[in-house]
Amino acid sequence: MSLAEETRAAARRRPFLLAALRAGVVNYTAAARSLSGDIDGDADSIATALRRFAESLPDRETESRSARVSMESGLGEVETDEDALLSVGGTRLAPGEGSLTGVLAEGDADASALEHVLGRLDADGVAVRAAGFAGEGLLVVVERRDGPDALRIVEDALDVVPVSAEPDRA
Repeated sequence: MSLAEETRAAARRRPFLLAALRAGVVNYTAAARSLSGDIDGDADSIATALRRFAESLPDRETESRSARVSMESGLGEVETDEDALLSVGGTRLAPGEGSLTGVLAEGDADASALEHVLGRLDADGVAVRAAGFAGEGLLVVVERRDGPDALRIVEDALDVVPVSAEPDRA
């Protein structure tokens, strides 16, 4: 594998770096140093390969998603799937007497929207206890006290969801 191929593969294993390359906000020398443990090459050559890779990537674009966002308080674990808003493995969360809050976005929601929502919540220091999407809805579950902030963050995040683009595999 060539140095350029190794560099592209290493960048793809780090979604944050791929996003930064698309956005044009990378310090190539620092990024090359962070990759140098994974790639057999000097930092200057890796930085050059990163620059060339960045030039081949589509620019970062965003789109607004149309979704109705609501909040459901009192989520907790239940025994059956009957009323569950989220079920993963043996854990089912449904409205009741629990201590969690769910923020539900129904409409134009998909994996890209959920990924962006989770990133925004993380950036704002809101811990997510559970999350998922199916059909045209997504749900993030947070502690009750974080519910109102999470609601605002989800609404804001859905206004600027990055458009997914398959990077050039060359």
